[in-house]
Amino acid sequence: MSRNADPQFWNDARRHLIRYGGRFEPLIIERARGSYVYDADGRAILDFTSGQMSSLLGHGHPEIAAVVADHAANLDHLFSGMLSRPVVDLARGLAEATPAGLDRVLLLSTGGESNEAAIKMAKLYTGKFEVVGFAQSWHGVTGGAASATYSAGRRGYGPAAVGSLAIPAPNAYRARFERGGQPDWRAELDYGFDLIDSQSSGSLAAFIAEPILSTGGVLELPPGYLAALKRKCEERGMLLILDEAQTGLGRTGHLFAFERDGVVPDILTLSKTLGAGLPLSAVLCSAEVEERCHERGFIFYTTHVSDPLPAAVGLKVLEVVRRDGLTERARQAGARLEAGLRRLQDRFECIGDVRGRGLLLGMEIVADRGSKRPAPELGAAITRACMDLGLSMNIVTLPGLGGVFRIAPPLTVSDEELDLGIDLLGRALETATAAGFTKA
Repeated sequence: MSRNADPQFWNDARRHLIRYGGRFEPLIIERARGSYVYDADGRAILDFTSGQMSSLLGHGHPEIAAVVADHAANLDHLFSGMLSRPVVDLARGLAEATPAGLDRVLLLSTGGESNEAAIKMAKLYTGKFEVVGFAQSWHGVTGGAASATYSAGRRGYGPAAVGSLAIPAPNAYRARFERGGQPDWRAELDYGFDLIDSQSSGSLAAFIAEPILSTGGVLELPPGYLAALKRKCEERGMLLILDEAQTGLGRTGHLFAFERDGVVPDILTLSKTLGAGLPLSAVLCSAEVEERCHERGFIFYTTHVSDPLPAAVGLKVLEVVRRDGLTERARQAGARLEAGLRRLQDRFECIGDVRGRGLLLGMEIVADRGSKRPAPELGAAITRACMDLGLSMNIVTLPGLGGVFRIAPPLTVSDEELDLGIDLLGRALETATAAGFTKA
């Protein structure tokens, strides 16, 4: 019998765990190293999602492990009114790594926390309360962050925060606005803000956006969109908050995704990739924003604000990414991965679209390219076949979209591992399409 079937383990899991969404894989993961996780039978599973899209340097990176061991023994946690060198050093490092105007830093634990803090700061700074997001967004599951999250989790909990508004995100594959047969995101953005202006009570505080909406189906904001969005915000006295939980620290081929567009947000939030799999997040803003919020009594005490251990980890992550040229590596590896996915697209009619940037790519599964009709059963079958073959893949399904695989290996992934992943994915597609679906 497989050790993954340990009856005591699964009985305890059923009896004692609160289920928080989706289903658990019928595996017991015992360890992880590099680009692989290993189950109770010792089987290696290639991790094409970097854990929860977070393990930027792979699992068990020796330098990260050394930092954790040192600080766990010597300086792990402090009263929130105390400061340590890792906290100040990381704040300085992030300020130096970002453009002017992102000079003040708050260190927290999760992406939801950092977005919660950013939203509160925007409201306090502007004296307004309305927050606009994308209808396909995911920013967290706490209060204000959940109110700005529209891709899931809104039903059954009562009203969201007053002033929560949304516009559609641009989707070139399923464009709702076209001109001359091409997606017209400018018309869509104008229309979205016409609706916002109609609904607003005159208290627009902020727009919060991901440069690539990951949970929303790996929807990349096209070149020029961020600049146009920033102008919309400035015209209305709003702040622009960019949530780079998954795109930050090199994954897209830029240290920060917004750098491609030459647009500096008023507030930047980082999480997932900053801690490389450990709980660390950050809020960055200008000195002006921080000073005004401080004058108006900004409070964001959390148990682990400014903790030294995760700060030391973030400092090491920033060092490794820059020292080892991992931003450029993400660009090169992403090109190799995208080429492999497009070769599969040539073979399989069910791959409707391949999109994204660097090592954050999406592959949308449809019944056929002509209709672009969603095929959730096929997506689920491909996911199962991947896991059977030893490839961990993550698929998200939203109304109106086919299932979209979010593909985000660590920046340390080797060419051989990328090629293996493409091969395994191709074999999984063969298996799933052989069960009644048509190939190209």
